[in-house]
Amino acid sequence: MASVGAVNADDVMTRRSEPPDAVVRYAAHDDGLVDVHLPPGTGPRPLVVYVHGGFWRQQWDRRHGRPLANALALRGYVVALPEYRRVGGGGGWPTTAQDVDAALAALPNLLGGIGVTTTRITLVGHSAGGHLVLWSANQPHPVQRVVALAPVGDLRMAAEHRMGEGAAVDFLGGTPDTLPEVYDAADPATRMRRRPPCDVVVVHGDQDEAVPVESSRGLRRRFDWLDYRELLGVDHSAVIDPLSQAWPAVLDAIDGRPAAGTGETLGA
Repeated sequence: MASVGAVNADDVMTRRSEPPDAVVRYAAHDDGLVDVHLPPGTGPRPLVVYVHGGFWRQQWDRRHGRPLANALALRGYVVALPEYRRVGGGGGWPTTAQDVDAALAALPNLLGGIGVTTTRITLVGHSAGGHLVLWSANQPHPVQRVVALAPVGDLRMAAEHRMGEGAAVDFLGGTPDTLPEVYDAADPATRMRRRPPCDVVVVHGDQDEAVPVESSRGLRRRFDWLDYRELLGVDHSAVIDPLSQAWPAVLDAIDGRPAAGTGETLGA
């Protein structure tokens, strides 16, 4: 595991940042929008689609992902931040996942319509957005790489431990005992038994109190093909904060570089 130092990055959730360069619409409902952040210069660029977190709840929207989007755009990526319907605003399973799926399907034409040409596609998500990108890894989209940051990657564990004050139960409409088929359909911990066609990376800090790191350690135990990177001294929000000491490790995962140093693997 890589030690990058303790970081409190909660301010990234409300930090002022640059607005998008364009906003496009993939669906008629109020949340059927995608913010697009463009890099300097011209020509085809790699695309990062960033799916925000917030335990699938209405109070958190895509705007708290703008510091990350700004940083990745300056690095040369086209960055798309799709919004989606969330619990308390018409969302929940399967609507929320269907919205992300629809946004991914529409993006090539939407970007082409504003004159933006992209190359390889990396799907990045944080927390509940990490769940959604892991779920999307087995959908038929031309994605080369999926990077899940502190994901809610085991919905049964999330329900059992009442992560996010019962967020998984609210999202899925019941408990694993009452809705086992729904959990099977929604849960990366079962869904990824069919290995996705793209590379999948999970990055998780061992000081995460919102989504305990054991959730991701369990994924690594189930799936030996998973590229798992655990960061020492890192909390839940640091992995989306470009000002945190965790950010270089996150960039390695997004850029497709191996984990820096040695031992950035499954913890004890």
